[in-house]
Amino acid sequence: MKLWRNRVLLLCALTFALTASGQDTEDEVVRPSGITPGPVRKARPVTAKDKEDVDAASSPVQKSTKSTRARSHRKHAKPKETPESTPAPTEYTPNGIPKTGAASVIVVDANNGQILYEKNADEVRAAASTQKLLTALIIAEHGFLDQPVVVQTIDTMAEPVKLNIKPGETYQRIDLLRALLVKSPNDVARCLARDNAGSVEAFAEVMNRRARELGATHSHFVNPNGLPVPDQYSSARDLSVIARAAYANPTIRSIVCLPQLIFRYANGRTRELENTNKVLRRLPYCNGMKTGYTEAAGHCLICSGARPGRDIIVVVLGDSKAGVWRDASALLSWGLWSLTSNGSPSRPALTGAAQPMR
Repeated sequence: MKLWRNRVLLLCALTFALTASGQDTEDEVVRPSGITPGPVRKARPVTAKDKEDVDAASSPVQKSTKSTRARSHRKHAKPKETPESTPAPTEYTPNGIPKTGAASVIVVDANNGQILYEKNADEVRAAASTQKLLTALIIAEHGFLDQPVVVQTIDTMAEPVKLNIKPGETYQRIDLLRALLVKSPNDVARCLARDNAGSVEAFAEVMNRRARELGATHSHFVNPNGLPVPDQYSSARDLSVIARAAYANPTIRSIVCLPQLIFRYANGRTRELENTNKVLRRLPYCNGMKTGYTEAAGHCLICSGARPGRDIIVVVLGDSKAGVWRDASALLSWGLWSLTSNGSPSRPALTGAAQPMR
């Protein structure tokens, strides 16, 4: 009997020891009765997303996490994209060339100037801010980009897109040039033009002279920013000639490829400038160049791209807001892969252009 009592006591002691050793030593949790113990999940801060999920629930009691998230997703789903933001898929001719809705188009080899495709390329049209590429080329070719530029009141008299530089502020020429090509502010264009030639009118003469030297003989420029004025015009062909010269300039090439830029104002305030060229962010082989829009010109884009052994420039003028990105992307992809280096046909790799622009 004594032996049996000792065995019972020993068994109780072992049970107590095993129970004590199995407790969580890091988190002490009081659980409601009837809930099977399990791993402890530490609390996390409530986020705005959590609040949205709660607001989206159809009843105060959540049946499950999965159903709550589903209801939240349905309630906060993105609005349907409009036809303007979601252009129709690109169509192609029997020869595999992308069809476009633009008024004027040209696709050229950036290295040798060979024309791969054109549509109304000599039609006289407003160029909008794409002509800032010529403004930038003149500034870059003049050099002395580390020199200071003092803003004058007359420089700020430009609408509607402005960087809001102030009279009396001083900037390096290269900083203004970067802002011009990335964000396209009209006040910066006027400031650089006045600094270069003494006035906007004198700089327009420089623009026209440089355009003729390059072979862009069917253009006439009146201001450095492309804002609509009488007797200012260009064409897709002339702009492709200007773009080829800009593409060959290492300073411009190093700027137009930037997805964004941090601009520092004279008072120390900084602002992030996002490149207006959406194709640059959406096609990995796009490496620039310049956008443009006015009511008179429509949506315009000069874009460039490269792959080993091939550099292509596309000019699209007079397109729709959404169509300009689709058309330029399709033409750039087609131009880069339409022919092999020996001139024989090659199947276009239109992975980027075939996808809808989000």
